[in-house]
Amino acid sequence: MSNGIAGIDHIIVGVRDLETARRGWQRLGFTLTSRGRHIGQGTANYCIMFPRDYLELLGFVERDEHAHRLETFLAQHEGAMSLAFAPERDAEATAAALVARGLHPSPPRALGRALELPDGSVTPRFSLLNLPPEETPALDCFICGQLTPELVRRPEWLTHPNGVTGIAAVHLVADDPATLAPSYCRLFGAENVAATGAGIAVDTGRNRLVFSRPALSGGEIPPPAITALELRVASRAAAAAHLKGAGIAFMELPDGRLSVSPAQANGATLLLSEG
Repeated sequence: MSNGIAGIDHIIVGVRDLETARRGWQRLGFTLTSRGRHIGQGTANYCIMFPRDYLELLGFVERDEHAHRLETFLAQHEGAMSLAFAPERDAEATAAALVARGLHPSPPRALGRALELPDGSVTPRFSLLNLPPEETPALDCFICGQLTPELVRRPEWLTHPNGVTGIAAVHLVADDPATLAPSYCRLFGAENVAATGAGIAVDTGRNRLVFSRPALSGGEIPPPAITALELRVASRAAAAAHLKGAGIAFMELPDGRLSVSPAQANGATLLLSEG
């Protein structure tokens, strides 16, 4: 029985200065969209679009007395703060599929943002729904249906000098990841949840959630939290060449992935894997 979810739609990275973040991610080798401004709010964003998912750099451009979650997050640190899942068809059908699994989604609600293009602004629109926090433990998330994808997936925004093509996995820390398994079995099906040496891995349909215990060495954001974004690259060698050319320090891990420190990406560790 389908849960109506088709993997990750996007990941939100909270940043304190949008323009500084834009320049930093461009240096990392990403093509960014024009700036978007959430209608009726003090928040704005730049997005990094891939064919099926994307990253959203989210920050304030003016005081917003309603955006308490982002304000609280940024008061502590920058970094990946939440993610949105994509519906298989639309938010309404996904809500019905989740109810059939015994879950409790909110009614879908509408959201729009003004996207500032050289020839004038357009208004991408979305349909959002939420699950209660206890039904997605250790993960701040929601479901986002793209109602006007043609406005944000412009061909010139989908190609990146570093060769990144999409989101492979989101890595998270939790105090006791094994206790999360029943909730994610209920949401994604037991066949899509597997034990790992340090926790559990969840197959979301086209990417993974990897929950692990905090590292003994410390230094990570206190759990629960997103600690790393694993991105697919067309060529690991080409990605490494771009990073070297831009003067960005990185490590090659024993498994061949490239690791870019959170200091280079507004608090988000980036793992680049070929495939």
